[in-house]
Amino acid sequence: MPKSANKLDDLLPQRRATPYSSVELGQWLADYRESVGPSAEVCRGLFDDLVRADALDGQSTDHAMELLETLDALSADPITISCALAHVAGSAGHDISAITDELPTAVQRQLADLKTLKHYESGQNLSGTERSAEGLRRLLLALVKDVRVVLIDLSWQLVLMRRARGMGEAAVNLARETMLIHAPLANRLGIWQLKWELEDLSFRYLEPEQYRKIANLVAEHRTEREAFIQRFLARLEGALKEAGIEAEVKGRPKHIYSIWKKMQRKGLDFHQLFDVRAVRVLVNDLPSCYSALGLVHTLWQPIPGEFDDYITTPKGNNYQSLHTAVANSEGKAVEVQIRTQEMHVHAELGVAAHWRYKEGGPNDPAFDNKIAVMRQLLDSADADLDDESLLDSFRSATSEDRVYVLTPQGQVVDLSLGSTVLDFAYQVHTEVGHRCRGAKVNGRIVPLTHQVSNGDRVEILTAKQPNPSRDWLNPKLGYIAGGRARAKVRQWFKRESRDENLHAGRESLEAESRRLSTDLADLGEIIERFHQNSVDDLYVAIGNGELTAGQVLNALARKKAAETEPDVGDLVSRTPQRQKGAKAPSTDDIVIEGVGNLMTTMARCCHPVPGDRVVGYVTQGRGVTIHREDCGQVVHWRAENSPRLLQVNWGEKPATSYGVHILVRAYDRRDLVRDISTVLSTSDTQVTDISSRLDETLDEVAIHLKVRVRDFEQLSELLSRLGSVNNVIEARRLRHAVG
Repeated sequence: MPKSANKLDDLLPQRRATPYSSVELGQWLADYRESVGPSAEVCRGLFDDLVRADALDGQSTDHAMELLETLDALSADPITISCALAHVAGSAGHDISAITDELPTAVQRQLADLKTLKHYESGQNLSGTERSAEGLRRLLLALVKDVRVVLIDLSWQLVLMRRARGMGEAAVNLARETMLIHAPLANRLGIWQLKWELEDLSFRYLEPEQYRKIANLVAEHRTEREAFIQRFLARLEGALKEAGIEAEVKGRPKHIYSIWKKMQRKGLDFHQLFDVRAVRVLVNDLPSCYSALGLVHTLWQPIPGEFDDYITTPKGNNYQSLHTAVANSEGKAVEVQIRTQEMHVHAELGVAAHWRYKEGGPNDPAFDNKIAVMRQLLDSADADLDDESLLDSFRSATSEDRVYVLTPQGQVVDLSLGSTVLDFAYQVHTEVGHRCRGAKVNGRIVPLTHQVSNGDRVEILTAKQPNPSRDWLNPKLGYIAGGRARAKVRQWFKRESRDENLHAGRESLEAESRRLSTDLADLGEIIERFHQNSVDDLYVAIGNGELTAGQVLNALARKKAAETEPDVGDLVSRTPQRQKGAKAPSTDDIVIEGVGNLMTTMARCCHPVPGDRVVGYVTQGRGVTIHREDCGQVVHWRAENSPRLLQVNWGEKPATSYGVHILVRAYDRRDLVRDISTVLSTSDTQVTDISSRLDETLDEVAIHLKVRVRDFEQLSELLSRLGSVNNVIEARRLRHAVG
């Protein structure tokens, strides 16, 4: 095995080289019965029945042993252990119904719930998104009924991921599902033991090169780093003992995915990270946490901006700890985590540390909060969430990066990082979101696209009647970041009548078509792309917020651009002028039917872009000029029956930029041009010309822009953002060049 492969494996929990035997599994169950007591007799009895029925082959035994050890580390009870054992035997294809029928009712109930979670084994005829969303629905349903079932499913997913090597594309698909659903759920439930290994294993298959790079960096100076940590620990242990603070001090492993994620989030190089060297201090009580923190800051220099108090302000999954980073005299940084033993158990096991489901167990507010968050995704109001909305809502609910903001009354509201004041309004109450017309943050009026920060005090300004805007559903405009809020807006529009939605959708699409200066011909040919039965259904989907007009027009443009002749053996492609510094385009922009080796250029009079209906005009000495079909010159040439007109099509992969003329009409105000320039500078769009003219009679400004865009999608986004600037009346594409 290559040395690099060993490095990769060294950073993950080590598995046995040889499979477990049935004898070892039986002994493990006997030891479990000895430690737990008579209640575990059901586990040993089930094992004996499975052996007699020959329902545990070598692979099943190995899988079962690994699954049971994982669950035992989570303090699983005998009911859960029995269910997991039966699940492994059933997953191997054995008919064990006669055995499971004799099991206690509690075990049978868990098995029935677990059976519904086998979405990755069910063979359902679903797309990737639908498959993941359906699996998520089942996970959440099981979660709100009995969290133990979810713990089995998460642990089973870990077993599958550990054994994914050599599975090729199947391993990548499994990793994608794990990273999308299982790892975030483990994080939200606070089960660190499962979370980090699920993430690292998934990352290994999804980003193998990045994984290998970081793994090698971690392994490079391991001996030196471990020696440094031992010296650090010895000094810290001595100081704690001298101060009379009873503590357990040890090095803390840093995981590959968390390193990569921090590098991406903070834009840092590996050697700039403070927590590659990490130490954890476990003390007996809360006062000792802060005493130990003071001692650490006395011994070493604290690094500014690297202290977090998650005890006073716990994370969204109720994680509590003190985090700080210090540097020694040589400038080497170390991250130090300080927490109580109880906090540590909760950090590692999450909800598994509570076992609220035990008969007669006391209520646990932290546990109830975790379950309530997930139950919200399945309440009656969200019963019709589409797959994308459900996944978006889940990502938002399980996001590790959270912000905590305050209502005017001082109530804390937990939101995902990047949430806007509109997300806040819908989090407070659906009706507050529907009636939102403005917001104040820390006493200052802000736009609805304003992203909140930790500690902000947010006041929502409401209207008397609910009236959400369809613009809120456009992700390009930045009104809503969370999938849950977006789903609530969609539901509001769905409740509107079909006729109203049809009318609103048609108007929206026609308005966007006029703004982009394109046509709606062949609209019926793309309805299947959006899973609609008719053009009217497409209008309704736009009207109720399921689709945006921009999405439909972009799909139509892509279809037009892809309509090339199948036999391209005699066809030649040429590219229009590209912007300076752009990557050299491919020869797929324009396809000229029946003509070879001709240069093409884009007409300056009408400036076509991919998606426009175009024709070619043979010039004298300049090859073929590409015009829009509705160009005034083309109309003139057609009237004369010019033989110079050629049939042309957009190629399959237009790969350059195209000049477009845009008109922005607005009521004049101070800083208008500045605000428009800000939109242009942040839109990844090259502006090649700009001019303005003031009509003093109307107090209107007409701003003419010439920009270069990649395609309709970029143009649509730019026009939407320009149209949202205060005082702008309209922003639209001009059919012909100005002047």
